[in-house]
Amino acid sequence: MDRQKKRILWNYFMIVVGTGVMAVAIASIYDPSGLVTGGFSGIAIVVKTMTEGLVKGGVPLWLTNIGLNVPVFIYAWLRFGRRFVGRTLFGTVMLSVWLYIIPPVNLAEDDMLLAALFGGLFCGVGFGLVLRAGATTGGTDMVSALIQPAMRHYSVVQIMQVIDGLVVLMGLYVFGLRPTLYAAVAIFVTTKVSDSFLEGFKSSKAALIITNRHEEVAKRLMVQMDRGVTGLDAKGMYTHEKKCVLYCVVSRKEIVAVKEIVNEVDPDAFVIVSDVREVLGEGFLEYSKDF
Repeated sequence: MDRQKKRILWNYFMIVVGTGVMAVAIASIYDPSGLVTGGFSGIAIVVKTMTEGLVKGGVPLWLTNIGLNVPVFIYAWLRFGRRFVGRTLFGTVMLSVWLYIIPPVNLAEDDMLLAALFGGLFCGVGFGLVLRAGATTGGTDMVSALIQPAMRHYSVVQIMQVIDGLVVLMGLYVFGLRPTLYAAVAIFVTTKVSDSFLEGFKSSKAALIITNRHEEVAKRLMVQMDRGVTGLDAKGMYTHEKKCVLYCVVSRKEIVAVKEIVNEVDPDAFVIVSDVREVLGEGFLEYSKDF
């Protein structure tokens, strides 16, 4: 099997796993706790609660999810073609399948804080996997993409935030203020976790070093720490003096040693330290050969 086919299979595997983790958060944490965090899944929770008096157990989450997504995908297919829909259709179907399969078990046991934290964690992990596979689960992000051409002065993200905000307000009307406040905590956790999946967990530090003794500083960094150093040509706009700015990426633990070396060589040096996400290459994370 060639590399491209392996990558495609791996992406679909991540979609299956990611949607499964999301379904656990929706069906076994958010739904029993009455947490509405936006999206079609949030609407499904509201619909299920409001129809419990009409249908035994309310309208199932998977049914509402499919019912809302089908017309959206048909419209998207007709307007933008098959390529626009892509893997998102598979992700949407898999989420509905998982919601149908997973039994309605209350994992948080009516502890709203646990529901918000672990629901956000599960949903963030699942959504992060789906996004890493180059897909989404349809819902409000697809609706936002369809609306945006008619509202070009707003971005897709801005439109999605408004739609999700309206869904959360629906949850406020049905479940009250307390679950809605915990839902905000869950949204925050979900965003942070999914962002970490996209940006990478292996964070490093980058140092920009401005010193008149750049040769000595660079030599000590390369010899003592076995790290590469790049010299950047620069000019001070106040003094108009040409300088060599050193750029060095190290692990979080090594940044202390970098500052100590610079301070020993040139106490007057100017050092800027910043966070770096997912450094690929020699001495850090290696490029994957298969995926």
